[in-house]
Amino acid sequence: MSTPAAAAEPANLMEAVVSLAKRRGFVFQSSEIYGGLNGFFDYGPMGVELKKNIRDCWWNDMVRRRDDIVGIETSIIMHPKVWEASGHVAGFSDPLVDCKVSKNRYRADQLFFAPVVIDGTTHGYVSALESEKTTEDLQAAAELFKRKKAITGTLSPVVVKDFTEATADEVTKIPSPATGNPDLTPPRAFNMMFQTNVGAMTDASSVAYLRPETAQGMFVDFKNVVDTTRVKLPFGIAQTGKSFRNEITPRNFIFRSREFEQMEMEFFIHEDDDWAKWHRYWINWCKDWLLSIGLPESHISEYDHLKEKLAFYSKGTTDIMFKFPFGVQELWGIAARGNYDLTQHANASGKPQEIFDEATKKKFVPHVIEPAVGLDRIFLAVLASCYAEEQVTDEKGNTETRTVLRLSPRIAPLKIAVLPLIKNKEQLVARAQALYAKLKRKYACFYDETGNIGKRYRRQDEVGTPYCVTIDFDTIEKEGDTFTLRERDSMSQRRVTETELFALLEEQVY
Repeated sequence: MSTPAAAAEPANLMEAVVSLAKRRGFVFQSSEIYGGLNGFFDYGPMGVELKKNIRDCWWNDMVRRRDDIVGIETSIIMHPKVWEASGHVAGFSDPLVDCKVSKNRYRADQLFFAPVVIDGTTHGYVSALESEKTTEDLQAAAELFKRKKAITGTLSPVVVKDFTEATADEVTKIPSPATGNPDLTPPRAFNMMFQTNVGAMTDASSVAYLRPETAQGMFVDFKNVVDTTRVKLPFGIAQTGKSFRNEITPRNFIFRSREFEQMEMEFFIHEDDDWAKWHRYWINWCKDWLLSIGLPESHISEYDHLKEKLAFYSKGTTDIMFKFPFGVQELWGIAARGNYDLTQHANASGKPQEIFDEATKKKFVPHVIEPAVGLDRIFLAVLASCYAEEQVTDEKGNTETRTVLRLSPRIAPLKIAVLPLIKNKEQLVARAQALYAKLKRKYACFYDETGNIGKRYRRQDEVGTPYCVTIDFDTIEKEGDTFTLRERDSMSQRRVTETELFALLEEQVY
């Protein structure tokens, strides 16, 4: 039996994760045989199972195991007036900057610059694209600028700003990351919604949009849910589904893409209820749920949006942040949105979105707390935090590198692999196939009889299968009909009966 040593993070974790995702069938570049399409991805056999398991865990915990939340599924294409009322048509935009020479495009809030100040005098500007080392990159660029210009004196620490903060004069002097010369245009608004046409005509009357979020569907169907169910405040409406945003600069693999899946819930409360209490409740719930699917607590933090930067209707927004290989970034946003959304749709449609309060005998528009998360981002967080490489030593003293995904059994694509010790022993194979047939009625499992048992274990480690059961000679020759159960993380092995095996899976996979 092999024994694991301490795991070591690879030199480039992101590169290792992307390589594994392709090699083991988690994620492929969309339309790869035609060169791919930037910002779009396909999920392979392992990826689609992992993604489904994350979604199902969220749905079970958020909806099925609660009495105060119901689910719906709304259309990807909605009436265009929905997006006018929500403010997306007029204001759903990112600041766009073009390089006039290279034709590269950048999001202005992801393009950073700093003046090069020597002995109190500004001698020029340096720029850098956003990364976890933006400040260090700009400081190094400023030092290089000073050396190339042969300027004497003391260089001040850089003061970092993003391009949206540049003055009109600075815009003409800040170098493009592509050319190193001041070739950038001033920022301009770029609406990120994908536009399409509905019906036979292609004119202004047929314009519609692919939804940029799932939330509006829950607001638009609010009264339908209230009128057709027995929900009482406080209650929530949940939805999962695809959303589309024409991102200027898709990046970091599936972290920021143009087609993605969201898991959102709108929790409606009385207008006089304590919104801060509910806001804190849902922040804690979301953090606990992330831990329940195996994300490490050490990678999770919170960021409260500054009051002066909140939308006028917002009471508060907190982001759950996660330490990705490329830096700490937003994973899950929990927003207290007041009654803005329902009020907007009531005004635009002429249909009241109110609830009658039996206590006060008056109608009011409920307020809402919105936890919204991208399924693809959780998928990436899981892959990055569960990936490990470790040196293992077998019983003969040989050492090799083992790649393992330490996925929680809740979300692992495969729950168990069934392995006959050798494939040319009919009794072993028959018993293994019989067990496999029983297991796959309830669990995602895999049957493998190719190669030596050690290599088969390694293949399952790489895709995160938590358990392997080996049918060996003791299974067919000794009383008790037991199997060798091998646990992924510790690589420990023990004998279990079929009853014990099913009991273990029932406990771990929930």
